[in-house]
Amino acid sequence: MAKSRPSPKGVNGDRDRNGRFTKGCRGGPGNPLGKRIAQLRTAIIEAVSEEDIRRIVQSLVRKAIEGDTHAAAILFERTVGRPVELDVIERIESLEAQLSEGTA
Repeated sequence: MAKSRPSPKGVNGDRDRNGRFTKGCRGGPGNPLGKRIAQLRTAIIEAVSEEDIRRIVQSLVRKAIEGDTHAAAILFERTVGRPVELDVIERIESLEAQLSEGTA
C-alpha cells in the first residue's frame, strides 16, 4: 500500500506542495494544562528529598522480598526494564538460525 501524502493545501492552506507547513503557519493550541502540570511537577520535585526516595525504594525492596509481587514488578521494571515477550525471543532465535544456515 502506498503511503499517502498530506494535502498540498493542508486544512487551512497552510502547507507547501510537499505537505510541509509554510512560514507563518500558526501551530496548534498545545496542551492547555501544560503550564499547570509543569508547576505541579516542580512542586513535587521540591517537596521530595533524596532521602525520601531512598526510603521509598527501601520500602519497595522490603515488600518485594516479603512476597509482594506488585512491588517486585515495579522494582524490576525500573531497574532491569520490562520483560521481553517470549514470542519476540523465539522469532529472533528462528531468524538467527536461518541466517547461520544461510536460508534467510
